[in-house]
Amino acid sequence: MKKELRPGHDVVSCDVCGRTILKGERTEAYLAPGGDRHQVCDLCTLRAQHHGWIRESSAGDLPTRMPRSEPRRGVLGRLRRRRPPEAPEPEAELAEHEATYGADNGTEPAEYEEPPPPPPPPPPARPRSRPKDPRHVRAMPTTAEAKVERALDLFNGSDHQRTIAGLARTLGTPFVSVQPDGEQQSQVSLVVAWELSWYRYRVDLGDEGDPVMMLEKGDEMEQIDQPLREWNATLDASGRVLTGEAVTEGGGEG
Repeated sequence: MKKELRPGHDVVSCDVCGRTILKGERTEAYLAPGGDRHQVCDLCTLRAQHHGWIRESSAGDLPTRMPRSEPRRGVLGRLRRRRPPEAPEPEAELAEHEATYGADNGTEPAEYEEPPPPPPPPPPARPRSRPKDPRHVRAMPTTAEAKVERALDLFNGSDHQRTIAGLARTLGTPFVSVQPDGEQQSQVSLVVAWELSWYRYRVDLGDEGDPVMMLEKGDEMEQIDQPLREWNATLDASGRVLTGEAVTEGGGEG
């Protein structure tokens, strides 16, 4: 499997999760169905395959054209298909006439039977009801603790949590901060940071369709606003974000 190693000054990001590739990490080139070339990190290979992307290194093994579903007919076969149906033989016509009207020997013709009535028409189709909007507003927690708890449930059930868990296996235990937004009552801010990389997410408690969104990321922790650097959470063994037992910037647990 051929992977690309980028020089340290060349900033590369994964085209699936969007994160910046760290020094020492490798990426692999994938081809989309339209022929576009994408860089994919080790954590997102399964998601790239789910999108229908294929590794560029294995693209040469695929067939260029699909086989025809059936062989082409020859000229004689096509002419035979176009021939009109042959007229019935006179004997067959006579037998059908006698079966319907009787033979011409002085007997009464066969009794004519009425055809069965046509079936009743099907009932009219019922109009489809308009689907409900999946982004409806759900019940909003009132306390800060309840908002943080609900936000962690939503984040731990998203694809972003799996990205953070994969980074933690490579970079170690991160600093984590989870705080309700002071201006937007339905939003909670979540920051996950290492010494050389950090990510900030917004969790919207009122959006049931797509509640978690990555707002920004960076390379130095000094770029994070001081109010968002109150580390009050951590990751468990499976990479899920939990409150309490926070890691401090000094290196110990708080």
